[in-house]
Amino acid sequence: MNLDLRSMTVGEYLDKLAAAVPVPGGGAVAGVTLAQANALGSMVVGYAIGKPKFAAHDAAHRAAHAAFESGRQQSLDLAAQDASAYAVLNTLWKLPKDDPARAGFGAAVLAAIAAPEATVRLAQDTLTSLEALVGTTSASLASDLRIAIDLAAVGARAAQENVRINLPSVADEATRAAISARTEAMLAAIESGAAALVRRV
Repeated sequence: MNLDLRSMTVGEYLDKLAAAVPVPGGGAVAGVTLAQANALGSMVVGYAIGKPKFAAHDAAHRAAHAAFESGRQQSLDLAAQDASAYAVLNTLWKLPKDDPARAGFGAAVLAAIAAPEATVRLAQDTLTSLEALVGTTSASLASDLRIAIDLAAVGARAAQENVRINLPSVADEATRAAISARTEAMLAAIESGAAALVRRV
């Protein structure tokens, strides 16, 4: 499944999301939400770059802007990866358990977890970049900064739902426990960090 979010209008994306088909679904929502967080971060810091008032923070701002631009692209790439991985998994789910073609089921489950886990990790990186803007960018853009922070946290929560829904299909108990512990710890850090950042803006 090739989910090319960059070529869609907002209306087309929403129409596809509303359709009774497996993809796009929650994984796309997670990626698009995180892409919006990064886009807003770029906008907020873009108003500060090159302004004498914020010159002391110029290097940090430029680094944050580069991270947001990269994060926006990565978010959409991960949404596409999630859709592709889920499409494969969904096909295998429909096969009888003794079908030889189902031999790749275990790998398909891990692939379906890898993309949303990477999205959670990217959300954590996005929050780190957003933190650099707190107190160093225009106060008139405080609402946009708070929205970006909230969206990063929501994107992480949405992605983690896809991790959770696929975890029971991981056959190895130790692998399942390790993925759960790792991703839940990341999400907890993101949620507490986002709440603290919003209070500081």
